[in-house]
Amino acid sequence: MNDSAPSASSRRRRRTRTVALLSAGVATLLVTATACGSDDDSSDKDAGSGSGTKDSAASSGAFPAKVATKFGTVTVDKKPKRVVALGWGDAEAALALGAQPVGASDWLPFGGDGVGPWAKGMYDKKPELIGTLEPEFEKIAALKPDLILDTKSSGDKTRYETLSKIAPTVDVPKGGDAYLTSWKQQTLMISQALGVPEKGEKLISDTNAKFAAAAKAHPEFKDKTITVGALSSEGYGAYINGDGRVDFATTLGFKNNPKVEAKKGDSFSIRVSKENLDLLDSDLTVMAGIGVPNSKITNDPLYKAVPSVKAGHSLILDETSSKAFATGSVLSIQYAIDHVVPEFAKALK
Repeated sequence: MNDSAPSASSRRRRRTRTVALLSAGVATLLVTATACGSDDDSSDKDAGSGSGTKDSAASSGAFPAKVATKFGTVTVDKKPKRVVALGWGDAEAALALGAQPVGASDWLPFGGDGVGPWAKGMYDKKPELIGTLEPEFEKIAALKPDLILDTKSSGDKTRYETLSKIAPTVDVPKGGDAYLTSWKQQTLMISQALGVPEKGEKLISDTNAKFAAAAKAHPEFKDKTITVGALSSEGYGAYINGDGRVDFATTLGFKNNPKVEAKKGDSFSIRVSKENLDLLDSDLTVMAGIGVPNSKITNDPLYKAVPSVKAGHSLILDETSSKAFATGSVLSIQYAIDHVVPEFAKALK
């Protein structure tokens, strides 16, 4: 599950594998500790409290609004009326903040309006669906957007420069390359661009409160070890601290499997050979199939021999729950808290 290579073709294959991993994973994308509304580094906690919103125009909701990104400060001169949301989960965040994107990318894909069931019915009119890794720039231009959202994407400079020639483009925050933008950063950046930063902060605060309530309701999670992993055509893998899949669990009180952490490299995951599947053992083991049926995991005798699995302390998430984690928007995270936390508790007993 690790991806690294120097050539252009290898980088392209790496992006494709990364998207495949993210599209069926067990939680949100990798969370960085970068502020969204400031050029200063800050934590997601700061983003939730509003301390990352230092620009006075963004803070007041006045226009022109300014949003700090990897490529510098982006200025939105007036309230956007035609928004195109291209980043992973950007459309859902925009909907949660009251916008109605005229175009959007459907990464997982969901089909229909291109959003998960937790956002069903939020569109007044179905958006034009745009490609993901290679968006159709002519189709985007034809929509005549006055704002493009690409906050959770590759962070590729050429992609950004092409989009920014069409309309002001809010790209990834500093450190947000390769889909590493957290749901908090995404929510705050988009709320700034739309001129409703206070609404973004409220959504973040409400979601933090849901996390806190879930953790309080399940004190048995505290300091228990957890392994969050997946099986793909390339084999088994497990995610490390900082990845949103793991961050979801640690926010609830879990600790990531220290044996997995000991093997971390530059990627958001490690490979786990079939000969070493005991590495997946922890107080709770959570898995998902990526491009393979879950039965490939449940029917694997080597997986069934993992001590935590053998003891009944394992969980394989269904497709909807997996997609909720994988989407990683403020809406899907709230859904995951409501629907997956009880599954964690049941499996841990």
